[in-house]
Amino acid sequence: MLKALLNFLIGNSSDEKSAAAAKTGAAAGGSLHDLEGFVSYVVCALVDNPDEVKVRTEETEEGCSIQISCRKEDIGKIVGKRGKTIMAIRSLVSGAAGRQRKRVSVEVLD
Repeated sequence: MLKALLNFLIGNSSDEKSAAAAKTGAAAGGSLHDLEGFVSYVVCALVDNPDEVKVRTEETEEGCSIQISCRKEDIGKIVGKRGKTIMAIRSLVSGAAGRQRKRVSVEVLD
């Protein structure tokens, strides 16, 4: 999972992945599904009840939205003190999506 994020951020990929991405028209470094998996991995590591975390992607007019739903008690752990944790997650996702020339937002649902 972390390798996928690193590929997004720094653009390293094997020659086979680059060739496959060029053939399919996809940007080198991964897909939106990899970003969803990264968000799921990080959020599940933060919360007390990882079995109840649900991460889904929804298309919007502005781009894509990765939506996180979990128990009410765990929302504070995802948001963090003064919102720093969710801002860090959003920053990583936004940077990785920017390499694909996409706009992706991350939302925590009540």
